[in-house]
Amino acid sequence: MLVELTKMEQRYDAVLAVIRDGMQVKEVAEKFGVARQTVHVWLVRYERGGLPALSDLSHKPKSSSLQMAAVTEHRVCELRRIHPLWGPARIVHQLGREGLEVVPSLSGVYRCLVRHHLIEDKAKRKRLPTYKRWERGRPMELWQMDIVGGVLLANGSECKVLTGVDDHSRFCVCAGIMERATIRPVCGLFALALERHGIPEEILTDNGKVFTNRFGLHQTEVLFDRICRENGIVHRLTAPASPTTTGKIERFHRTFRTEFLQDNVFVDLASAQGALDAWVVDYNTNRPHQSLSMATPSQRFYANRTEGVPTPSLDLRAITEDRTGEDWIARRVSSAGTISVSNQIFSVGKNRYGALVDVHVHEHVLDVWIGNELVKSLLRDSKGVVRKKEAETH
Repeated sequence: MLVELTKMEQRYDAVLAVIRDGMQVKEVAEKFGVARQTVHVWLVRYERGGLPALSDLSHKPKSSSLQMAAVTEHRVCELRRIHPLWGPARIVHQLGREGLEVVPSLSGVYRCLVRHHLIEDKAKRKRLPTYKRWERGRPMELWQMDIVGGVLLANGSECKVLTGVDDHSRFCVCAGIMERATIRPVCGLFALALERHGIPEEILTDNGKVFTNRFGLHQTEVLFDRICRENGIVHRLTAPASPTTTGKIERFHRTFRTEFLQDNVFVDLASAQGALDAWVVDYNTNRPHQSLSMATPSQRFYANRTEGVPTPSLDLRAITEDRTGEDWIARRVSSAGTISVSNQIFSVGKNRYGALVDVHVHEHVLDVWIGNELVKSLLRDSKGVVRKKEAETH
């Protein structure tokens, strides 16, 4: 019955062939099918450690140039514990900012976090092959705006936040807290953002009632649309049930919830707004953004803006006057320069063809406004008939 010898037994036989039988190393190497240097190694190992030294040795290298230094590994774990939401990309960026001589790779930091049980290895959502990231080519081309809730106060109430980001730079242009997301506070915060950062070319929002009357029974102009029109801003709307169209503002909301809202309860609205302002400054100026190649939003927002901040063409505080009540109506000027109110037609000037005007209907007077300019005032008699001879044009 044939018995197969182990590797250690074969090496021992080769060593005995040299020591006991007096065979030459060359002959033993040919007999066992190995190199002469290998037989010499076996002889040295047997002489130093006996039979156990002929067993297989570990092939693990004594050191590796790719191994993370202990000091670096300690710093990686420290950053993760201080900032639990930081991923490998943010940690690598921070190590580079700290002037580390040898910055580890993303995969190296990831393995370090897994090794120390500081991150859970979970399946990633598969990206669709048709997915394509798009953005505008320069700052102030497009703002994305939306309303998000979740700001809790000590009295148990929940406040809303009007948020806005620049599409090109992800720069937060608006983050204002309000008790209720109604037209006047929303438009007031919008006007403040325009005064602070200038006038964008376009604004993208969803179809909320504070933004548009697109699906209303009466196709009247809301105040938000009015501010856009008076300042030459193109107001773009998403398709119904299409939140991915405003993907950048939705992604901002995710960061906003995890980094600012999570488990926070504020004393009052003023303290909440103060904390939010500080967080926005950090987000814009200190927090690197992976989609911007780890640049901060402010670096990209101001990179190509050599000109001064454009100012609104109108007094925005006057525009934010509530003109949405029952005593206000909107009309578009015809090609003949006329508008119709209460089945009566009167002129506001052919030069205003196509313009939208606001008409304030008082008991005895009709006031026609374009922006904060009073175009015309018309007297009405007791039957509501406009007395054109009393009309005065400004």
